[in-house]
Amino acid sequence: MMLYFLFLFAALYGFWLLLSGHWDSPLLLIIGLASSLLAAWIGARLEQPERRGYSPGMLLRLPRYLIWLVAAIVKANLDVVRRVWRPQVHPISPVVGRLPLSQRTRLGKTIYANSITLTPGTVAIEVSDRDILVHALTASAFAELAEGDMDRRVTRAEGRGR
Repeated sequence: MMLYFLFLFAALYGFWLLLSGHWDSPLLLIIGLASSLLAAWIGARLEQPERRGYSPGMLLRLPRYLIWLVAAIVKANLDVVRRVWRPQVHPISPVVGRLPLSQRTRLGKTIYANSITLTPGTVAIEVSDRDILVHALTASAFAELAEGDMDRRVTRAEGRGR
């Protein structure tokens, strides 16, 4: 808990220093320090860090996943544009459904839910321990998510699965 607080404080204060540009005013440095301490204290109280959620190995696996995610976002963008420009040929048929989660950490579940929401035409509505409620613009977009490729890739980035 203390290590998390110190890391969060250092990150917040460093970010504040980079953005503020006020390196020569003692009053502003103290105010920035105080606000960073307060924000880190609140953050540490609100969100207890998950001990098994973060690993250096995950940082090494994430770039591969992010490259795949960018390609999926581009593909989904093209699909949404096609449906907006030619709705008679490519109709919109909204679907809401639940998809199982294979991630075990909060970080993994968050990455999966955010990946769904970043992909045009799909939105993660609610995340539980076992599944995720998703709204999709089309049945085919929901079916593609239901195939589980994104879920497996996030689980692999998390450090589990193949």
